[in-house]
Amino acid sequence: MHYSRVKSAVLSGLKVLEIDVEADINTRSIVQEWEIVGLGDTAVKESRKRVMSAIKNSGFELPRGKITVNLAPSDLKKEGTLLDLPIAIAILMASGKIHKSEKWMLVGELGLDGTLRKINGALPIMLEKRKNMGSIVPMANKRELSLVNIPNVYAVDTLNDVVRLMEGDSNFPEIEYHPVKTETKYEVDFSEVRGQEYAKRALEIAAAGFHNVIMKGAPGVGKTMLARRFPTIMPPMTESEIIESTKIYSAAGLLDGFPISVRPFRSPHHSASTASIVGGGNRAKPGEVTLAHNGVLFMDELPEFRRDVLEALRQPLEDGVITVSRVRETHTYPSKFLLIGAQNPCPCGWFGVNDGVHHCTCSMAEIVRYNKRISGPIADRMDVFVDVPKVDYDRYASTKSAESSQKVRNRVMKAVEIQMNRAKKLNGKLTAKEVRQFCTLGEREENFFKNASKKLGLTGRTMEKTLKVSRTIADLAGEERISLSHIAEALQYRKKEEIFI
Repeated sequence: MHYSRVKSAVLSGLKVLEIDVEADINTRSIVQEWEIVGLGDTAVKESRKRVMSAIKNSGFELPRGKITVNLAPSDLKKEGTLLDLPIAIAILMASGKIHKSEKWMLVGELGLDGTLRKINGALPIMLEKRKNMGSIVPMANKRELSLVNIPNVYAVDTLNDVVRLMEGDSNFPEIEYHPVKTETKYEVDFSEVRGQEYAKRALEIAAAGFHNVIMKGAPGVGKTMLARRFPTIMPPMTESEIIESTKIYSAAGLLDGFPISVRPFRSPHHSASTASIVGGGNRAKPGEVTLAHNGVLFMDELPEFRRDVLEALRQPLEDGVITVSRVRETHTYPSKFLLIGAQNPCPCGWFGVNDGVHHCTCSMAEIVRYNKRISGPIADRMDVFVDVPKVDYDRYASTKSAESSQKVRNRVMKAVEIQMNRAKKLNGKLTAKEVRQFCTLGEREENFFKNASKKLGLTGRTMEKTLKVSRTIADLAGEERISLSHIAEALQYRKKEEIFI
């Protein structure tokens, strides 16, 4: 036999593409020659050297003649090192070293000594494989694959193990299913933040309803401290969310072997490029908005981010997905994240701080220009605006214990349960139709909200967001109807420039 075909797969963004790896050996050629065709990238073309050494160092004789490897379909670009193993097996099958040819899907990078190394994207690939097809993956990917119950998947260490398994050796068990429990233990806690009760209340509301937040305050008042502790008051991840996030991190090559069992917290630097935030680049990798899926995207010094980066957030904030278009391909990534932005009130940071020590050195034109870096459409998509004041010494030195993250999280989880029973989704994700259905007001509340909207000049979107926040406040209080106090509190979290018009 001089021809063979093996099944494999590659990732294009987060999409799984099934690949046929074909090998043909022309034994009439007296020159040993290799050629890999099928639109592979540099890593795929370099696999020739890795495969040759792995075959030789695993105790197999290198086949003589001209070897042609084709990666079909040939018009699709293939990237990465996960095709090393199927190429090696296809060559061994074509040369008669492997005699059984049951259908297998193979993925894995080969070391020069024949060991299998970890690959990116093992979980999304195995989730898309055919159920009746056996699959072989590197042992280093075993932990992430045990997260889901996928039949006929085997993890091995070496090329020799793969050959023995394909020949019928029964000493290799399938990967066992071990569901992961969500983690609720964190290294930080909400109780470590002294004072800032107003900001803590706003963040509790945001966590309960999945509302986007902007915190404004002078340097050192605790904005970053609050944001980094925000995931500790969010509801634990569900099993489906753990699988979703683990798939993303696996494809991005950021998985350390353990599933993502706590909500992601991503904090990109303000100098980050658009591609690093929304995704794309040469290899179309997921960006920060996708890595923050099911978690938090914290953008410190929000006005310092490039204008095109901020404007690129419009689609994921509105739709929960981000579409990245390139010349030859288009990728759509999930990006349902909660955005927390933090900013100073002015470039120097001390505008409005009347402590007799710090004085603002910015002109009014500089202050206006600085705050206008966050455009109206982006600000319109935010639900909660919080002014974070400076903490005085008495509050800082107080021995009075603050509420723990667990206590706040328990209230949040009760409110989340109410929302899921009512609408099957959190208030922050309600559509316009669902807002009219679930955020109904009584006559008094309707008149109050009508007058407040006119006086404050709220837009249609901000009125809708105010109703969503009001609904969340009512859910936290365990009340079925939205009352005047809920609407009044929600209006306090609107942008202050709107209130003082």
